[in-house]
Formats: sequence, C-alpha cells, structure tokens
Amino acid sequence: MDKKKIIDNASWIIGCKLVKAVLTLLVTILTARYLGASNYGLINYAASLVTFMTPVMKLGLDAILVHELINDADHQGEILGTSIVLNTLSALLCIIGVVTFSMVTNAGETETHIVCFLYSLLLLFQAVEMVQYWFQAKLLSKYTASSMLISYGSITVFQICLLMRKANIYWFSVSHSLEYMILAGMLISIFKKKTNLQFRFSLNAAHRMLNKSKYYILSGLMVTIFSQTDKVMIKMMMDNASVGYYSAAATCASMTSFVFVAIIDSMRPVIFKSKQENETQFKNNISYLYTIIFYFSLLQCLVITAFSSVIIGVMYGSEYNTSSNVLRVIVWFTTFSYIGTIRDIWILSEGKQSFLWKINFLGAFANVILN
Repeated sequence: MDKKKIIDNASWIIGCKLVKAVLTLLVTILTARYLGASNYGLINYAASLVTFMTPVMKLGLDAILVHELINDADHQGEILGTSIVLNTLSALLCIIGVVTFSMVTNAGETETHIVCFLYSLLLLFQAVEMVQYWFQAKLLSKYTASSMLISYGSITVFQICLLMRKANIYWFSVSHSLEYMILAGMLISIFKKKTNLQFRFSLNAAHRMLNKSKYYILSGLMVTIFSQTDKVMIKMMMDNASVGYYSAAATCASMTSFVFVAIIDSMRPVIFKSKQENETQFKNNISYLYTIIFYFSLLQCLVITAFSSVIIGVMYGSEYNTSSNVLRVIVWFTTFSYIGTIRDIWILSEGKQSFLWKINFLGAFANVILN
C-alpha cells in the first residue's frame, strides 16, 4: 500500500473541501436567514426529490466505475463514454420524473413545481461529471478537488450577488445546476489534457456494466429513501418551515463528511488493487479503513451532540433553535452511514452485489414505518 500517495491524494481532497466547507457555511448562514425557514425548506424539499432520483440517474455506475477502470485498463475510453451516454439519457427521464411527482403531490403549488424543475437540471451535468472516477482510479484527486473548489467558489460569489440583489427563490434553485455545469466542463477539459483517451459508446460495454451495476440502482434508491424520505414526508405531513428546521440539523450533522469521503475515496482504488494481488493485504486494508472511519466518526458525533445548540445558533440564528434537539439525534446516523460505504467496497470486491438491495431495503422500510 503506497501510503504516501494515498495521504497526498486524501490531503488534496480534504484541503479543497475544507475551503468549500467554510464557503458553504458562509452561504448557508446567509441564505437560510435571507430565505427564512419556509423558503429554505422548499429548496431542501426540491433537493430531496432530486436526491431520490440521483441513484436512478447514475444507474449504479458510480459504484463500479473505479473497479471497471482498474480491471479493464485497455478500454477506459469505452467505459467512460458508455457511462456518460447512459447517465445522460437517464438524467432526462429523471428530470421528467421529479417534475411529475411535484405536480401530482403538490397540486396547485406553482412555485414548488418551478423550484423542483430548476433544481433538477443539475442531474444533466452530474451525468457528465462521471469522468471524475477516472481521476479517482488514478489517485489524481487533486484535479477533481481543485475543480470542485473553483466551481463552488464561482457559485458562492454568484449566490452572494443574489443575496445582495435580493433575488427570488428561483435564482437560488438554478445556482446549484450552474455549479455542476462549471465542474463538468472543467473535468472534461482536464481529462482531455491529461490523456489521449477518446469517449466511445458500446452496447456490449453498456450491457456488461449494467449487469454488474443493477444491484446498486435499487440499493442506492433504498439508501436515498432512508436518508431523504424524512424531508419529503415532513413536507407532506407538516409544512415547509418544519422541513427547514430539519434540513438545518441534517446539514450540520454532515458538515464534516468531506473528511470521511476523502479518506474512503483515496483507499477505494488501493483496496480494489490489493484484492487482485494479495488477499491478506486486502483484508488488512479493509480493517484499517474501518478502524479509522469508526473512531473518527464516533468522536465527531460526541462533539456535535455536546455543542448542538451553539452550532445551530452560530450557523442559523435564533429562528432555528428548534433544530438543535433534532441535531442531537440525527448526527448519530453518520457513523453507520460511513461504515455502510466501506461495506459496499468490500461487497463489490467480493462480487456479492446481490445482497446490497436486501440490506438497504430493510433500512428504507424501517425508516418509512418509523416516520
């Protein structure tokens, strides 16, 4: 295991995402206070609907692309090109799905329909963004991390301008799509400069990858249900303001997630490669990753639980005091969420994808029933 390369790769991700986290904190504070709990809740409702569609849009390909690129290095252009085409087609269908769901469940709420449509446009650019997994497979995350920082920095300036001009909620909805558009364009540009690979679509490759990723579609949808259905059900059973309070707590609970994601993403290609070369090293790598993530996430939960009132007060102000009690409870899901991500890496390495949807179905079912 090349620890230096892993640490360097993770450092780039953590460094850039730390800056992004600070910018996110600034914009979140200003936006939440400007929009108020009701409009802030509406934005998060739209975000939840889009998140529901994201696993369907990605077709589970995001879970297997690094594995495919490592195991079939001679056909990387074909793998990437095929995944982008498939994701773009599914993105169009998912946008239609988001708008349709909004019109059926929120009949007569024109503002809700427009916000959901504008927010869902980001799915198109997320489809192109799939090229990021090539950089991840090569442990070149410094390029994706810096691209994310530039794109988010640009949108942060844009959103601050919106606040200064007192723009309406529609502009804030479309700003998220613009962020992914900038990011997708930068990643494609860097990819073209770093390699001579050409994107190609292949029906055979599509069939092979979908056959492997199909388990991740349903699994990802189940994960989304028990991570996002809360906001949708709160909107349907209560009101936009309640979604706003809950969303504020959820945002705080996951505000350090970039650290854990960076560590896991940096270890992922190393684990896949060690599975091919040395079974003992593979098991050691998995255990090593589990240990780091478990103890760090446990520490995070204790700190956030102890200081939840202070965190909510600083980030959102007294209007969101209700969120502090919610934060004390939901922050504890993060530990199990990160452990689940590592489990998925092990499952893919061992070729046991068929178990994924069963595991996550139980979680989704329990979430809806308990709500």
